[in-house]
Amino acid sequence: MFSGILKIWKIFSRLERLIFASSLLVFAVSGIFIGANFIGEKTKEIPALGGEYREGVVGQLSFVNPVLVGENDPDRDLTEILFSDVLDLAESYKVNDKGKSWNLRLKPDARWDDGVEITSDDVIFTINLIQDPDTRSPLFLAWQGVETERVSELEFKLKLASPYAFFKNNLKDLRPIPKHIFGVLPPANIRLSSFNLEPVASGPFKFLSIEKKRDGFISQYQLTRNENYLGERPYLNNLIFKFYPSKDELIEAVNRGIVDGAGNLDAPDLEKITVAKQTYDLRMPRYNAIFFNLASAPALQEKNIRIALGLAVDRKKIIEKVFGNHALRVEGPLLPGMEGYKAAPYGEPALILPDKALSLFTENGWRPGEGGIMEKRIGPLLDKGGRLIAGSGETAKMEFNLIVPDNSFLVEAANLIASDWLKIGVKLNVSVKSHEEITNSVLKARDYEMILFGNTFGENPDPFSFWHSSERFYPGLNLSLYESRLADALLESIRTDEDETARRKDLASLNSLISGEAPAIFLFSPNYLYVIRGGLQGFEENFIALPSDRFSAIEKWYMKTKRVFK
Repeated sequence: MFSGILKIWKIFSRLERLIFASSLLVFAVSGIFIGANFIGEKTKEIPALGGEYREGVVGQLSFVNPVLVGENDPDRDLTEILFSDVLDLAESYKVNDKGKSWNLRLKPDARWDDGVEITSDDVIFTINLIQDPDTRSPLFLAWQGVETERVSELEFKLKLASPYAFFKNNLKDLRPIPKHIFGVLPPANIRLSSFNLEPVASGPFKFLSIEKKRDGFISQYQLTRNENYLGERPYLNNLIFKFYPSKDELIEAVNRGIVDGAGNLDAPDLEKITVAKQTYDLRMPRYNAIFFNLASAPALQEKNIRIALGLAVDRKKIIEKVFGNHALRVEGPLLPGMEGYKAAPYGEPALILPDKALSLFTENGWRPGEGGIMEKRIGPLLDKGGRLIAGSGETAKMEFNLIVPDNSFLVEAANLIASDWLKIGVKLNVSVKSHEEITNSVLKARDYEMILFGNTFGENPDPFSFWHSSERFYPGLNLSLYESRLADALLESIRTDEDETARRKDLASLNSLISGEAPAIFLFSPNYLYVIRGGLQGFEENFIALPSDRFSAIEKWYMKTKRVFK
């Protein structure tokens, strides 16, 4: 056929050859377009197996073990990926005795990545290990008073001392570890096991390798697809975590294409990333507030003064200047997306109202004094313990000390608030302290007039520890030393009521009560900023309870695609 075309070609004139070649080209191009159109109409693109994803992380691993994992984000990230929670492993569960008894049955084909079957003995072993003080598990308090009972190889029972409405969240946070690996060790020696960095696990990926520098710094941690995983099979072949000592080095790695993604970024960090990227603003159930120590300065014991101080804070300006609008304004102890929030709307967004703040000062006897700072003569004033705070004829001034953790965005926010307050005659002295000093000294002694701090709900949307009067002193998290019999009753009911409608109503009432009494100035809820560059697809998160939850659907992530007929 080709020789025949060649003979014809030779007898063509120059013009005929040009016409023939042009016609042939048009035919070929048309064929390509027709074929492409056919493929586009009759087929669709879907994820395909293969590829690897590289995550950049600041910090180091300590324990890739869900029994030992604490607040260290790298540990939480790897634990989320490597270990399935008990509800994922369960085939079914039943709740009896008004929430005090839980029966769970595991899936019959669930296996550890070494092929050993996952049984009720693994779950019971994990709970008992958490409950043992020698283990020093961060989950110790959450599992006190819970009794375990083995029913069969796949079934077990959990008995609670009293109903707890949020116990299902405790189960979501329970990730069993293999008894056949750790069962031979005394609880006190669990932390010494090499399996804490080279785990046998149950998640969509399994441990493959670890790389360390000569000084012991873990530089890389590699995972591969777990073929024994009972859930949806991941598309990615491998996950690689690369560790860096600083955020600047992490950003450089993103710009150089060494890693594909990075999280826990601040708004200024986004400007430093110069390559094409997709930025995800992930909402989290956390907020920052200025907590008043209600047992300290006399002025802070006046509710109207606390309200006035809140009216003079320009949250919108803080969110724009400090967070580049990557944060949510907060006006109470509940956040959008949390249970009960819709049942307790905050109404119109709070505005900065300095004139209203000044009116409240004046109505309550405060007048400008030296340097324009508000002051007031006060009579004998006792705290709730009967101790004298200020004597007759003394002058109280609107001058407060605010303790702030050594965090750039919190310090910047505090300075903006100090500037706002100075305009209404309030002097705010900002004292920046290290996280260690705040944790080990300031919070333990409740040694502050005001503190700018954060509350994080995590997996458990229970506000009890933040506002119940029993949590006023360390290690409780009631940083305002807030006391209210009504709030206590609501918090106790919220914890125990299995009726979702009634619980939402109580949460709404609690929100209204605390917002009205203003034991704190609720400020903002920073978004978790996550950046992905390159060809990763399938990431769809928008609300996460913890930073590690960005990996909760990692089996849906993919780098490669293929076309199939529709």
